[in-house]
Amino acid sequence: MATQEHHHDHHHGDHHHHHTHEGGHDGSATSWVGPDGRVYHSHDGLAPHSHEPIYSPGFFSKRAPPLVTRDFQERAFTIGIGGPVGTGKTALMLALCQFLRDKYSLAAVTNDIFTKEDGEFLVKHGALPVERIRAVETGGCPHAAIREDISINLGPLEELSKSYKADLLLCESGGDNLAANFSRELADYIIYIIDVSGGDKIPRKGGPGITQADLLVINKTDLAPAVGADLAVMERDALRMRDGGPFIFAQVKHGIGVEEIVNHILQAWEVATGNKRH
Repeated sequence: MATQEHHHDHHHGDHHHHHTHEGGHDGSATSWVGPDGRVYHSHDGLAPHSHEPIYSPGFFSKRAPPLVTRDFQERAFTIGIGGPVGTGKTALMLALCQFLRDKYSLAAVTNDIFTKEDGEFLVKHGALPVERIRAVETGGCPHAAIREDISINLGPLEELSKSYKADLLLCESGGDNLAANFSRELADYIIYIIDVSGGDKIPRKGGPGITQADLLVINKTDLAPAVGADLAVMERDALRMRDGGPFIFAQVKHGIGVEEIVNHILQAWEVATGNKRH
């Protein structure tokens, strides 16, 4: 396939890079080494980005703290909800909207790789007025959209926050693996949700989502007997992997555990913003 040389400039943080690389006419993914020695790639419409190397699951006690410089007038307190495909992220988004919408101004952004499925689910179930819901298609790198190249989510979140004077924003990641976790530049409070259908081994597999999220939710506990998952084992391993950090057993679809999740969110919101819950 014929290729052509591309030159482009882009910013990472407060410094500026110029890269030269080759890319196919079809817009396929292309990789190159930047001046900083990192391997960058660009695909699916995302800005060129690299992936931070992850050498261990990390520790809850050493997780990145919330940003003290956050301007909540620019963008309201943002809750990031991550986890693998099918664990109940969108169901939790719906449940949180239903629980909070009468007392707080909310807006929501969902991520899917190639569809708007989760945003459409929230609209269909009346989670919020349709104009307060935005669906983002991340392409095949959903973890980049919540970590290395968050601009695709920051834009709609900031717009929604200003348009509706939001108290709280919800941002659901596209389903991804256990290594995916939110950047603190995007999420002020991070919830990572897994479910028992993957087996009771999941908590001890670790990964930044499990170990470093502010709150771990273990969902669909009613399915444990059907899949042979031992909740006592999951509790033991969650406590060990998270240095005693908080986790909640839940059945989000049935409303079990949702109020406890909301209390964790509002407590963090109060501390970060200085506001008092309504």
